[in-house]
Amino acid sequence: MNSNFKEENINYPNYWNWNGFKICWSVTGEENKIPIIFLHGFGASRKHWRNNLEYFAKRDCASYSLDLIGFGDSDQPGIKQIEKLNNEIWCNQVKDFITQVIRPKNSGKVVLIGNSLGSLVALTCAVLIEDQIATVIASPLPDQIQKNEKKEKEKSLFKKLKYGCIKIFFIFFPLEIILFLITKLGVIRLGLNSAYFKKDNIDTELIDLVTKPVLRRSAARSLRAMCIGMSSRDEIFQASYLLKKLSASKKVPLLLIWGDKDNFIPLFLGKKIANFYRWVKLKIVSNAGHCIHDEDPSVFNSISYEWIRDLKTF
Repeated sequence: MNSNFKEENINYPNYWNWNGFKICWSVTGEENKIPIIFLHGFGASRKHWRNNLEYFAKRDCASYSLDLIGFGDSDQPGIKQIEKLNNEIWCNQVKDFITQVIRPKNSGKVVLIGNSLGSLVALTCAVLIEDQIATVIASPLPDQIQKNEKKEKEKSLFKKLKYGCIKIFFIFFPLEIILFLITKLGVIRLGLNSAYFKKDNIDTELIDLVTKPVLRRSAARSLRAMCIGMSSRDEIFQASYLLKKLSASKKVPLLLIWGDKDNFIPLFLGKKIANFYRWVKLKIVSNAGHCIHDEDPSVFNSISYEWIRDLKTF
């Protein structure tokens, strides 16, 4: 354990210029040995790891939390600025973050810990930049999972037509009105109540960190870019394909942490993944929902740290 750890403001914002976009990130224990990047879920931000960073920093981990582009305090570009946002783009952001921000300080392989969408980004990184990644902890992992189903490849013309239709649909879909109603009708609090099995951590801070980015004028345009990007992804950026690729090499160990009361991504999906891919470790947490890291941080932190501590990679 790092006894020289100095308590820091875990949410202190740092800004990094990534391809002309302002990206916000925070770090605790930057001088420590093991680099970890915490990747938030959809609608959240780096601040969602408020109950985790100090725990790992005190155990010799350089704990970075990153606002994925489009979320938190990072820029919220639309289709004119970036065309689309999806896990390929966010993986590229993480890759460059490792190269430009972490590498000048630390040459060690990076641990990726993700919640929901952040887990999908972490899995994408484990495949595309596997030589940089020590392990992935996914809690939970979204996306449909299929095995050994041969899909006929879409022809180029059909793919272009499909992408065009998706783009036109979301350009005209009234996301501005929907986001306005979400903030005014208490939908955010309702969503958090559904995501969290234990309600104690649904406090003003949590509601604030989810609500503030939605209130920004650029929120709807960025959400539009996400809708287009995520619904038109190539097969190679979907979880089924990524798991197959990772399974072929097994170079990056994968731990799934799943709440048995997850209403958003049910536990049966985690069991399905662990059954298909026997090398994947599944840890089930009783009486926990979709955001175990925040609603039951002591359990989440302990499971995650034991996994990292026992890795052969370090």
